[in-house]
Amino acid sequence: MKISVNGRKRSYTGPAFKRLIDVLREDFGLTGTKEGCGEGECGACTVLLDGRPVASCLIPVEHAEGRKIETVESLAPGKALNPLQKSFLEEAASQCGICTPGVLLTAWSWVRAGGSADRQAIRRHLSGNLCRCTGYQSIVDAVVKTIKRRIR
Repeated sequence: MKISVNGRKRSYTGPAFKRLIDVLREDFGLTGTKEGCGEGECGACTVLLDGRPVASCLIPVEHAEGRKIETVESLAPGKALNPLQKSFLEEAASQCGICTPGVLLTAWSWVRAGGSADRQAIRRHLSGNLCRCTGYQSIVDAVVKTIKRRIR
């Protein structure tokens, strides 16, 4: 099957029901996507599927055929950080790092879609991503900072 991952066409010939997270990590070597709970509850494995955040631990790879997948590696394909990654660094919005890739992608989907700097709306958008380290305030601050920079 053919899958677009981070703007690159990829071929996959394994089992159709293999989890997308496993194909990304094991077959394509994209280890930025992390597994947390393996049940779709924590958001650590979030990737963007056609621009929308999904739990890659719940998606059989066959459901990705012909669709556009974006992993955390897509945010900074070169050496420069993505604007959201820069804000995360400045606001100390990541701690242990397990949730960070999923949070970044969920937040990036908000920023890229023109989401507002409304803190409650950002919290609602990020509600499927659990973080045990930051308390979320620094994450929300980083998203707000990125949006305000975008508006300037």
